[in-house]
Amino acid sequence: MKQTLYLFIAMMAMAQTMIAQNETIVFTPQWTAQAQFAGYYVAETKGFYREAGVNVRIEHPSSTQPAMTRLRNNECQATTLQLCQAMEIVDGGIPLVNILQTSMNNAMVIVSARDKDPLTQKGARVGIWSVGFGQLAICMSIKDHLDYQWIRFAQNVNLFVAGALDATLAMSYNEYYQLVQAGVKMTDKNVYRFCDHGYNVQEDGVYMTREYYSKHKEQAHRFAQASRKGWEWAAAHPQEALDIVMQYVDKNHIATNRVMQRLMLKEVLRLQVDRESKKREFRLRPDMVRKASQLMVENQMLSREVTYNELIDH
Repeated sequence: MKQTLYLFIAMMAMAQTMIAQNETIVFTPQWTAQAQFAGYYVAETKGFYREAGVNVRIEHPSSTQPAMTRLRNNECQATTLQLCQAMEIVDGGIPLVNILQTSMNNAMVIVSARDKDPLTQKGARVGIWSVGFGQLAICMSIKDHLDYQWIRFAQNVNLFVAGALDATLAMSYNEYYQLVQAGVKMTDKNVYRFCDHGYNVQEDGVYMTREYYSKHKEQAHRFAQASRKGWEWAAAHPQEALDIVMQYVDKNHIATNRVMQRLMLKEVLRLQVDRESKKREFRLRPDMVRKASQLMVENQMLSREVTYNELIDH
């Protein structure tokens, strides 16, 4: 009788494990289809998720349903966030777990018009993303008493190119190249790179709510490992990875071009290499978490310090 009971319990446990493994992880990157997310597209297309025994479906956000909104509403189980964003969300009462860190360097820049130094433009009208991402720029503006007027934009550089802004924030893998393609002159004088001025804080990582993660740890680890494999494959096969990216771009009807996506992929892969170790480490750095948290607390963007241990598995 006892053997039968033990066998029944074992079978039930195995069935629960199989159900958990067969659950689909809906993964929502924080933006529309582009080379910024190449590793995940590779992992799906090349079957790395399937090989890892995890079901993954990639669903991009929309203007009415941003990635974090989808995560809050349980419409996805994983999303990409910049570190500063993740800390704001944790400070706001939603515990998160970083299951994979891809960015090892900060990509944000300020580009000024008319070849001016951004640090001399006190009170300048500066473009900032309406969906966030500009936390470090706000900290810099306050710390250096620049008093920028922040003008929100959705997704392109039209306001700056039209002359409506004195400067604009840009990512070195995205808007920076949009500006280059629009004919904007880039020099050491009018381009301020945050990573070179004491603000080298990591950006993109993959996050889950701690509640979901605690119930699906094995599944989360498999997803993270397969995603890392996708990025490593993309770094070793950039042209083939670009082909895959363009398939997702076309499928999602994104207005871009192959030249832009090639430049983006090259820069995203460069930013994944740690400046000190010269390696793709795929890890959240405690020192960068501490730096970002201290900066944001000092400038009243966080109510308290968010620690490294709050963001990792334990």
